[in-house]
Amino acid sequence: MSGRGPTPRIDPDTTKGWFRRLLPVILARRSTFAVVLVTGLAGLALQVSVPMVLKRAVDRSLGELDGAAAFADLERHVILLVVMAVASFGLRFTYRYLLFGTACRIETDLRDAVYQHLTRLSFSFYDRVAAGEVISRANSDIRSIQLLLAFGPLAGLSAVSFLMAFGFMLSIHVPLALVTVSTMPFVFVLGQQLRDRVFPLSWVTQGRMAEVAMVVDENVNGTRVVKSFAAEFDQIALLARAADRLRWSATALIEARARFNPIIEALPRLGMALVLLYGGHLAIDGQVGVGSLLAFSGYVTMIAMPFRMFGFVLIQAQRAAASSMRIYEILDEEPAIVDRPGAREPAPDAPELGRVEFRNVVFGYPSASSVPPAGPGLEAEARPVLDGFDLVIEPGETVAIVGRTGCGKSTVARLLPRFYEVTSGAVLVDGVDVRDRTLDGLRRTVSQVPDESFLFSESLHDNVAFGRPDASRSDVEAAARIARADQFIGELTDGYDEVVGERGYTLSGGQRQRISLARTVLTDPRVLVLDDATSAIDVQTEEAIHRGLVELMADRTTIVIAHRLSTINLADRVVLMEDGRVVADGTHADLLATEPRYAAILTQTDPVGTD
Repeated sequence: MSGRGPTPRIDPDTTKGWFRRLLPVILARRSTFAVVLVTGLAGLALQVSVPMVLKRAVDRSLGELDGAAAFADLERHVILLVVMAVASFGLRFTYRYLLFGTACRIETDLRDAVYQHLTRLSFSFYDRVAAGEVISRANSDIRSIQLLLAFGPLAGLSAVSFLMAFGFMLSIHVPLALVTVSTMPFVFVLGQQLRDRVFPLSWVTQGRMAEVAMVVDENVNGTRVVKSFAAEFDQIALLARAADRLRWSATALIEARARFNPIIEALPRLGMALVLLYGGHLAIDGQVGVGSLLAFSGYVTMIAMPFRMFGFVLIQAQRAAASSMRIYEILDEEPAIVDRPGAREPAPDAPELGRVEFRNVVFGYPSASSVPPAGPGLEAEARPVLDGFDLVIEPGETVAIVGRTGCGKSTVARLLPRFYEVTSGAVLVDGVDVRDRTLDGLRRTVSQVPDESFLFSESLHDNVAFGRPDASRSDVEAAARIARADQFIGELTDGYDEVVGERGYTLSGGQRQRISLARTVLTDPRVLVLDDATSAIDVQTEEAIHRGLVELMADRTTIVIAHRLSTINLADRVVLMEDGRVVADGTHADLLATEPRYAAILTQTDPVGTD
């Protein structure tokens, strides 16, 4: 984040209303809001005083003074009105500028808070929440709150102007003032009815906007899959159905606004007509002066403004209420994986550095239907993927894990850096239970090259240096040479400064894997996990990469999740998995001679899947 200090947080008390929970974020800008309040009230005081100055000028020039005195007095009042207009402009400009700027800063605070919280959430959250849903809440929903914070205070100041204007009207003529506001109770009743209709519709509309965003996001990210199956028509139909559902709720929302807003805005104008009718009779009878009637006309226009804003702000408030609750659903989500109190890192000279141990580990992925989760590590689970998994890897040893798709190989790699919490048993790295270590320290110790290589839309240098942003170009080039990525990078127009497309799709699958491998090599982890890291690379390039990896793996613990015999040959020892547990352990030659299941796996094509 930027150097703006800590990001304000919402109130964690879920029993409070949505606005009370938002108050800490708003109060973090209290000094600016105080200036807005002072300048806004001062500007309103000047604005509301204008009709009274006008009344005095007209009454004095028409009745109390004659000739040159009347003209001189009128001149002084005109100068006073000009000064008041200039001062009012300055004050109104100041409070509007500060108000809208502060609303944008609060919007930024909310985005920072949501994004920071998203980075803390565990993999189990992303397993069950669609990316489009998250993006919608972090964008359009926060925008709804920003609009309310920008226009809500304006409506509040307008309400103050109504009270001030009404006070002045009472001081001029009480019955005429009461006639002026006679339509306002009806405005209040209609506003309540509008609120009751708008809130549920706003909630549904925001949810359906997220549904449309999710469909678009999935189709943009999965466009290669869509096109490869010629499924464009089906996906367009899917989007059309989502858009139709959004259109229905949005139309119902517009219909509610169209039914009530015109009446809410018309009622004050009816009050103006009554003022002209009744006030005209009073002026004809001589009970009020022309200046008083002119002042009342100005005040009627002034008190109509809050009611013109009332409908808009009321609807925006309902949208903001619905949006805030959707945002709170994210912010109230507790990470399933967090640092324990007293989490520690092993000493730099600890004897077990680089040692990896799985002790009777049982684990099953959280069910997608478990929303919200029962608690950290307690989500509803399907059949265990790992069931009594035991394995010890000594420091500096290279172990290949082999097994059929679905036996749990990749799950072993995901438990090591504590992406998920074991159901029972324990995982130890460097002789310490991973639950007793800090996440940051653990994930710097254990680094892996996943089977699916993800690259950012940045330069190749930045992609390789992702884990070490301060790495020099020479360090990046050295890592690329080990991963055998330097040759194809050198053939690119901009070399290491070449910006790759989204997810790195401007590169081939093998090139992406080599960049991903170089990224991991650069972090120099104590425990290295290669999860089918060369599956998309041709045999000749793989052999060259392996020559570089032999040197890299010499002084570090390495786990190789493998399907190819060439990759298995990198290992000192081979572990055969079946049904979530180790069923055989030994050298490649020993297993090939004594374990028929191992030989069967090596002699058949077993596509790579998600284990």
